[in-house]
Amino acid sequence: MEDQAPGPRPGAHSALLPDGSPRLRLVAWEVTRSCNLACKHCRAEAHSEPYPGECTTTQGKALIESLPETGSPIIIFTGGEPLLRPDIFELAAHARSKGLRAVMAPNGTLISAATARLIKESGIERCSISIDGADAATHDSLRAVPGAFEAALEGMARLREAGVPFQINTTVTRDNLVDFKKIFHLARRVGAVAWHIFLLVPMGRAEALRDQVISAAEYEETLNWFYDFRQQTDMHLKATCAPHYYRIMRQRAKAEGRQVTPATFGMDAVTRGCLGGTGFCFVSHTGALQPCGYLELDCGNVFRTPLPELWRTTPWFLKFRDQKAYEGRCGICAFHKVCGGCRARAYSLTGNPMAEEPLCNYRPKAE
Repeated sequence: MEDQAPGPRPGAHSALLPDGSPRLRLVAWEVTRSCNLACKHCRAEAHSEPYPGECTTTQGKALIESLPETGSPIIIFTGGEPLLRPDIFELAAHARSKGLRAVMAPNGTLISAATARLIKESGIERCSISIDGADAATHDSLRAVPGAFEAALEGMARLREAGVPFQINTTVTRDNLVDFKKIFHLARRVGAVAWHIFLLVPMGRAEALRDQVISAAEYEETLNWFYDFRQQTDMHLKATCAPHYYRIMRQRAKAEGRQVTPATFGMDAVTRGCLGGTGFCFVSHTGALQPCGYLELDCGNVFRTPLPELWRTTPWFLKFRDQKAYEGRCGICAFHKVCGGCRARAYSLTGNPMAEEPLCNYRPKAE
């Protein structure tokens, strides 16, 4: 999962690097692809066996040391299951020693009391745990391992005891959409500081779940429901892999006579829907650089070319920063700067990462 982090430092969203490139706000680093679960919607098609070619500790530390050149992004240690990497806490502590903020995306099932203390001591600021159903039957079915739900709840309890904030991430599918309020109430009950919903991107194992992708009309309805629901709670809620939420937010706010500012909408007022290549990037277990974890485009390898150089010069990233390179409705949409359409979904469903967002039913005028 990509968006696990607390908000960036104030002002970081708008600053540019000296050469005019946008600051890198978040980098998701797949420190290992190995995982003890076999989730049906896993973009990495992860399995428990070791993967060849994963970076060494020395390479990992060198990557961390290069990141301040891109604007001191938040590092998301993800996987696979990051807790399966033996040096994960050494890497996390190294990030902290370089003044970088770090978060982690474990699945929750391996978090003992001792592990939770190590997470805290290494400087990890937040963990994200994915919960895709309001009960064990629903969640375990998607995770493909019996007991995953209860083990994740136990892991969250251990984090809470250790003083590590955690959020719950939920992938939207046709089957679990009806249980969303129940999942939200579960998140509140277990002490999550935030609930992030992810709109399914059919990549990796999720290719087999294409029938679980909701329609453009259902997408619009879900995001409007999410907008209304956000007004009813003080918990931080965020829609991810749902870039047109940021268009809907502004349309709804305008109709209500409200200004979209940090005071009224928090960090959602100053961020963009799809940050791939513009404020976010993904590094695979072998160092392959991608706009996001769901979009496997060749953007170089950070263990051969330093990430700061790739961030400034990679052709795909430069395309994503230029609206003229976008096709169809996304290329003329006045909401482009706050939305951008999901590039991974465009690639998955059309084969073209610059195509218009397939699950958006907004019809813009050329402006």
